[in-house]
Amino acid sequence: MTMKITAATRALTALAQETRLGIVRLLVKVGPDGLVAGQIALRLKLAPATSSFHLSQLTQAGLIKPSREGRSIRYSPVLATIGELLAFLEENLSGGPTEKTAPKSASKSAPKATPKSAPKAAATKKKAGRKGR
Repeated sequence: MTMKITAATRALTALAQETRLGIVRLLVKVGPDGLVAGQIALRLKLAPATSSFHLSQLTQAGLIKPSREGRSIRYSPVLATIGELLAFLEENLSGGPTEKTAPKSASKSAPKATPKSAPKAAATKKKAGRKGR
């Protein structure tokens, strides 16, 4: 199934914040069982209110899933959504030619980026230095 652009944008927006990216990285490393909220906060050295806010943002983006365990909430990575996001990025960002795959004729027609005034400026400075001696 292909991820829609609105879902990809929501997920990327959530991941575009250092703490939230750290939470997702931690949960993916831990695996599908995830961690309870207190363990996440402890491992990442976050205040409970801070971790709660970021966990909520990631849940809304569909990147993690909460499940109640008694008085605690366990958060698990939604690996299917993360996989769909990776597939979306690969599909949508690997289209155009890169330097390695650009046609040879395109590289021949491009002008060289060497400034022609640089040698003249260096020669002028040398002459000016000799006059003062």
